[in-house]
Amino acid sequence: MKRLIIAIDGPSGAGKGTVSRAVAQTLGYRHIDTGAMYRAVGWKAHHDHIPLHDEAAVAQLARSADLVVEGGVVAIDGHDVTTAIRTPEVDKLASTVARLPQVREVLVSRQRAIGEQGGVVMEGRDIGSVVFPNADVKIYLDASAEERARRRAHDAAHAGSEAGQAAVAEAIQARDLSDKTRAASPLALAPGATHIDTTDMAIDAVIDHVLALVRGKLV
Repeated sequence: MKRLIIAIDGPSGAGKGTVSRAVAQTLGYRHIDTGAMYRAVGWKAHHDHIPLHDEAAVAQLARSADLVVEGGVVAIDGHDVTTAIRTPEVDKLASTVARLPQVREVLVSRQRAIGEQGGVVMEGRDIGSVVFPNADVKIYLDASAEERARRRAHDAAHAGSEAGQAAVAEAIQARDLSDKTRAASPLALAPGATHIDTTDMAIDAVIDHVLALVRGKLV
């Protein structure tokens, strides 16, 4: 049976992580969170005192780093940063790193190498549009800004969410603007992607919908 490339894109709080993990587990596929790669590079640049405005230096870091983003673990150059990258501070670092074309070029190349053999559920913001425009299944998850802020504020995986829903909503709006207006690989609905508004959907219903689309490609 063909092992598919499944691309799941969307903004913060739309449910990408939960849905991608569940779909990958059901299919026995690898799950790759590409956003964690940008977060890890941002964390390491900050850790190593590399200024984010030095694009060439940050791109070299991304190129040479021993980067692991799989199985629920995120590590870079021997540092387990699984928890450390889920903070408001690293949110801002990742947003800045994601706007650097040289860094995106390096990480997109790494992502293609990881997923080119198929059997992968890859989540991010440019998977269906840039990384794998010919993915077998392309999904774009979305939800209202209010609902996404509510989810993120109550997400234990994101440290610092106790700041309150209003602060989280402000941060999400800033990230949305950054992602949609950046010159390199802006967040957008990829051609051929199925748009799913998860605002009023139970997470199990979203997962079932995505799995139905995937199984339609496996027939």
